[in-house]
Amino acid sequence: MSIIKPEKKESFIQYFKHNYALYLFLVPAVILTIIFNYVPMYGAVIAFKDFSPMRGILGSDWVGFKHFKDFLTSPNFLNIFMNTIKLSFFDLIIGFPIPIILALMLNQVRRAKIKKNIQLILYAPNFISVVIITGMIFILFSPTGPVNTLLSIFTDKPIPFMTSPDTFRTIYISSGIWQGAGWASIIYVAALANVDPQLHDAATIDGASLIQRILHIDLPTLKPVIAVLLILAIGGIMSIGFEKAYLLQTSMNLPTSEIIPTYVYKRGLQAGDYAYSTAVGLFNTVINVVLLVVANKVVKKLSDGESLY
Repeated sequence: MSIIKPEKKESFIQYFKHNYALYLFLVPAVILTIIFNYVPMYGAVIAFKDFSPMRGILGSDWVGFKHFKDFLTSPNFLNIFMNTIKLSFFDLIIGFPIPIILALMLNQVRRAKIKKNIQLILYAPNFISVVIITGMIFILFSPTGPVNTLLSIFTDKPIPFMTSPDTFRTIYISSGIWQGAGWASIIYVAALANVDPQLHDAATIDGASLIQRILHIDLPTLKPVIAVLLILAIGGIMSIGFEKAYLLQTSMNLPTSEIIPTYVYKRGLQAGDYAYSTAVGLFNTVINVVLLVVANKVVKKLSDGESLY
């Protein structure tokens, strides 16, 4: 009997010749990524220079880590840094599980028409612009707004929601959950669609309750998706949305609403201190990268190897 030898592994050049058309589809995406993501990285050099628009990046004097030291030793650093951490951390802890819960609840709706109508209601807020959302918040929580009108039954005077530092985080996080939780649940709903209905039928016959079926069938299916999204969420914990935080800011709630993105905007575009604001932004990015790597390592150990890399 003759033994059939396995074919030699195809070289990359041969593979490219056979599949070059597939690589051609990647060319536009690669070019756009290089132009809009990698080329602008050169501008980060001004964080280490005494940048002057008249002299340009190359002509400006090199100052090293001076701007980073100025930021780290400034009186506002600890307050701004902790505001960013607290707002992002609470948003992650409270907001991350809600799309998962919504997806699990939607998965229990058996009538397709009712399920579509519920999804439409949940997804709709995502398409409302941030400016309109903040306008709605100011109207609802103003001293003469609907919320204070209802609370006037129990209180003698209106509660200053929009000017109180104590209520800023609650309003920011709750409005963000209302706007984005439904849309964020789409990926979990799609993952649950891959669950074999026969598994639920068999578990039901064996006497498993709804909670047991969710714990032992649905959640294990979602585990890889949850692991990846959690890593990305932790890695972007310092990249909190600038627009809504800035639009919700008032002179009275600055002690809790001033975060790194709004601080960078004010120092960079309003005050014209481009080098200093770039240094602050670069510091923020480095923190994000470190958190991403650490989160990836931790989740990889806790989730049986599920990670980004």
